[in-house]
Order: sequence, then C-alpha cells, then structure tokens
Amino acid sequence: MIRHRVFVYGTLKHGFPNHHLSRGHALPGRWQTRLRYPLYLVGERASPWLIDAAGDGERVLGEVHELDDAALQALDRLERTHEPDGYRRQRIRVADSESQQELEVWAWLKPADALDSLPRDTPVQGPFAEYELSLAAYYRPRHRSA
Repeated sequence: MIRHRVFVYGTLKHGFPNHHLSRGHALPGRWQTRLRYPLYLVGERASPWLIDAAGDGERVLGEVHELDDAALQALDRLERTHEPDGYRRQRIRVADSESQQELEVWAWLKPADALDSLPRDTPVQGPFAEYELSLAAYYRPRHRSA
C-alpha cells in the first residue's frame, strides 16, 4: 500500500468540517509551511484558499496526514483538481515547529492569479497564519447534485 503525505491546512484538519473525508492518519507534530504562503477565506462559502505565491503571507500551520492512493484520489476530487477553477496538488515543504523535522508533502493550492479572476465584490478575508475553528464557523460546503 503506497502512502502519500499531504499537508492539510483547512477544512480537512482534525475537528473541522471535512475531516471525515480524509481517510488516513495524522502524523504527530505541529506542522508549518517552510515558506510563507497567503491563506485566505474566499467567497460566500468562506473556503480556505492557500495561494501559490511562496514568500507572501504567513508560514501556515496545519497537519500532515498519510493517505493511500484511493484516499489521495478522493481528496483530488474534493479539491476539484480536474476543474479549471479547482485547486492544484503540488509539492511543498513543511517542518514540525518543535522537532524541526522537515518533510516534502502534497498540498492543494490555488494558482497565484486565482484571486485576480474573481468578481470584484467577492468576499476575501486574510491572510491568516492558521485556519482556526472560529474561521471554520463561516464555511459552507459545496452543494452536490444527487
């Protein structure tokens, strides 16, 4: 069984709205991106977007999960990687803030110009260093057709 390490920074974290969809297990530690990235809440759904603009924003806190191939593919579907406006799964580096252990992991990011293509009146909040439960309270899941 192949294991993939992924960095989750938003609704997939333990105790957050989409955690039940992450069918893996979390590695111990308090993981943080090695580089700074902008993390925003975007749109009426208040979706967390990590923007592929390394060097801007904050060192974002999250979790590292280990997944098998099927779970990774399921999260690609959730993050709509096949859609033009979806996230892009790519490699980033994270470090445990206590042990300083570094890992290369998958993460789902929005393209650097994603905010530029939004309608002018789209709500955008941030950047944030961490997606906390107080922010998750504003999240609204995407409605799926049956």
